[in-house]
Amino acid sequence: MKILGVIANCDKPEAGKVLQRVLAKTKELGMEILAEPATADLFNIKVRKEELPELFKKVDAIMAFGGDGTVLRVVRELNGLDVPLMGVNLGGLGFLTSVAESELENALECLVSNKFTVSLRTIAECTVTRGEEIKVQYRALNDIVIAREALARVITLDVQIDKNYVTSYVCDGLIISTPTGSTGHSLSAGGPIVTPEAVVFVLCVICPHTLSSRPLVVPDTSEISVKITNCKGRVILSIDGQVGVELQEDDYICVRRSDKGVRFIHLPGYNYFSLLRQKLHWRGSATL
Repeated sequence: MKILGVIANCDKPEAGKVLQRVLAKTKELGMEILAEPATADLFNIKVRKEELPELFKKVDAIMAFGGDGTVLRVVRELNGLDVPLMGVNLGGLGFLTSVAESELENALECLVSNKFTVSLRTIAECTVTRGEEIKVQYRALNDIVIAREALARVITLDVQIDKNYVTSYVCDGLIISTPTGSTGHSLSAGGPIVTPEAVVFVLCVICPHTLSSRPLVVPDTSEISVKITNCKGRVILSIDGQVGVELQEDDYICVRRSDKGVRFIHLPGYNYFSLLRQKLHWRGSATL
């Protein structure tokens, strides 16, 4: 790891000070920094800058400074390029940013000495078809959400798995989550926690008009198809909570696993269940 790509959420008040620490430590370790233009402007001296996605083609690894939104943005910009990513948390929950700000110098030393582990995460590909035309295509690390707007009426969604009819949901929406995204919106809507290495998708209905609806877990080799069969008002497709498009009645949304995932870098000692306990205050039974 000799050339480090640096991308920061420049709206974080502490971003500038943290990047000065990066600059000092990488200089000590003999590493070279390549930053996107907005991030480069936060350094107190001139550093190499490069627009995305050209930056990704020239670096050995990427450090994303911010929160989960920053990591999701970088993964989207990678668009399938195989460059490992390490997230550094600059406040907030930071579930996807496994490195705390206090661990920054140690993290850089681990990168140089190759003392780290890599977790391969599933990416979901989503296609919206209207009539015979493919309208949009997206890649999602966390989740794909079909949901009505606040003042719209409930919607009806017909769901198929591998072209086999499953059921019709009268609901406020549907969340299709990767294992990585299982601790996001899906969890809030009653979905299960899924370990990142699991090879599944989770379907979780938002406010279903039935007492019998439960989350559905399917193999990630499945093709999930959703048809908007009834909607009175605006329905939005949201990808990782960051980008999306307005849907129409009779639109088809098709979700499948991408052939190209994304690699996350973790420091030695990283443990997913420890992260759950720390970030989500997850626990078992109370001690008697």
